[in-house]
Amino acid sequence: MKYKELVSKLLVEIGGKENIASLTHCVTRLRFKLKDENKAQTDKIKAIKGVVTVIQSGGQYQVVIGNHVPEVYQEFMEYAGLSDESSSSEGESEKKGLFNRFIDMISSIFTPVLGLLAATGMIKGLNVLFVSLGLFTKDSGTFQILQAAGDCFFYFFPIFLGYTAAKKFGLTPFLGMAIGAALVYPALATFTAGKEPLYTLFQGTIFEAPIYITFLGIPVILMSYSSSVIPIVISTYFAAKVERFLKKITPSVVKSFLVPFLTVILMVPLTYLIIGPIATWIGNLLGAAALGIYNFNPIIAGLFVGGLWQVLVMFGLHWGVIPIAINNISVLGYDPVMVLGMATPFATAAAVLSIVIRSKNKSVRAIGIPAFISSLFGVSEPSLYGVTLPRKKPFIVTLVASAVGGAIMGFFGTKNYIIGGMGIFGIPNYINPDTGMNSAFFGALLAILVAFIISFVLTMTKLGYDPTADIAAEKEESQEQNEEELEPKELLETLHLESPIQGEILPLSSIKDPAFSEGLLGKGIAVRPTEGKVYAVADGTVETLFPTKHAIGLKLENGVEILIHIGMDTVNLGGRYFDAKVKQGDQVKKGDLLIEFDLNKLVEEGYSVETPVIITNSDQYLDVISSQESHEPDLNPNVVLSIVK
Repeated sequence: MKYKELVSKLLVEIGGKENIASLTHCVTRLRFKLKDENKAQTDKIKAIKGVVTVIQSGGQYQVVIGNHVPEVYQEFMEYAGLSDESSSSEGESEKKGLFNRFIDMISSIFTPVLGLLAATGMIKGLNVLFVSLGLFTKDSGTFQILQAAGDCFFYFFPIFLGYTAAKKFGLTPFLGMAIGAALVYPALATFTAGKEPLYTLFQGTIFEAPIYITFLGIPVILMSYSSSVIPIVISTYFAAKVERFLKKITPSVVKSFLVPFLTVILMVPLTYLIIGPIATWIGNLLGAAALGIYNFNPIIAGLFVGGLWQVLVMFGLHWGVIPIAINNISVLGYDPVMVLGMATPFATAAAVLSIVIRSKNKSVRAIGIPAFISSLFGVSEPSLYGVTLPRKKPFIVTLVASAVGGAIMGFFGTKNYIIGGMGIFGIPNYINPDTGMNSAFFGALLAILVAFIISFVLTMTKLGYDPTADIAAEKEESQEQNEEELEPKELLETLHLESPIQGEILPLSSIKDPAFSEGLLGKGIAVRPTEGKVYAVADGTVETLFPTKHAIGLKLENGVEILIHIGMDTVNLGGRYFDAKVKQGDQVKKGDLLIEFDLNKLVEEGYSVETPVIITNSDQYLDVISSQESHEPDLNPNVVLSIVK
């Protein structure tokens, strides 16, 4: 595990696995939903090597990692024993404000698909670019196949959102996908092709809708749901409630097929009859509202969005804009709003480049160079938290430069036609598929260039950055380092544990079960009990108590995880002769009685009573040494295990 130290420390300081309600990640952040954010040690997490910063916003505890966050996420999930299928349902006990719940819902639904959405969008953008450059035409097979590769995801977007929304709302994921697939079912489009409507509803209003088919005599307003966002999200929300109700009232013997049958047969017609049309009208109104604000004064809109985009990203509030942009592309064919903030990563990159050039601090350069490259590719958080924000002035410079860039884009009428790549990979997003590289596209290039130049020039002056502070900081760091080198350091720390059971201490290899004797579950000792009582070896929490009460797992306050397995194969007793004095989740103190067992009965029944005492997280320590192996002459004779950190 490449990031083992990072994820192990993060899990401890986040409050442990039991404090994690769910975990997702975006381009640069681990996005936790914690049961109790007060348990997370924010200052200690910020100090972990590999963590850029921590943001608490939108109902999420966001740990900013950087571009390699997918690798850290996978290692964290494996290390913590979390499942990708774990989801944050609406029934969680934590109460959040309406706005935080909205941001959390949006990020939970859209975060898993943004990578693929950007990737396929890049294919579409490059396809349009190649046509604009005359490499091939729209009628060519090359264009059609690349278009299929690029459009496959967005065209069938309701299916993918059906899956992510289902996980968020607690619906069986494949049911969400089925409802999404029904919305883009191609045969329904044939009902409107060259046919006269039966009649028209809401004639003369903005909701005017021709009716071509009916369902049980009820008129169906047929709409195009390909690439749509809002209908499937709302439909999945209600489907989750329907499924939960059906699970309560359906007999177990037929639940596996009857619940999905009833959910689909109820929700698909309901979506076509009511949810779909209403949601589509809502989407159209949102698109019209966004366009109205933009058309009121595109330059002012550009100044506002461009200047605040970095601030929105800081607090994760840009999630409120992303679905609107996706909806606008679905409804209008383009988005005029989110594009106004797209000069931000280039302005940030320019500020960082200027700091790298002017700073004499080696650590600033070590952070700044990769952060500069990252910003060029559209990921500006390493630059934001590692370079510009701590120095304040460069951060303000980037906001000013981004605002100017947004105003230029507004002036030229630049728009996003796809949700594609970011940074330099996002440039094809601005090419109009119908007219090619027009003035709006070149306006985007001009905005990026101007934002870059303004940010670079201002940061090169004392007005935007003062390198003397970094020089002083480097001298102070060097002095502290020299002082630390002169001071004697205790390189190792050893934790000593006594036996949880009275008896004869044996090497773990004496246990006949190879899972224990070969150390597959961790290092430790064995005890041949002389008394049928198990005590807590230190203060901690009962992490695991088996229903048969023959084994108990503790997580001590010092981070050690210990498993006490009374005898071999005693699980077969089903709990007979065992009496647990605690329950799972209890806090215990050193010396507390955990379990009583009838030692004589176990022997009479023919069971081996040799009890493994295992440090299950042995791999987190330099070594776990048993009393038989220890060579410390002054060691307390009651100590049976020494754990070296």
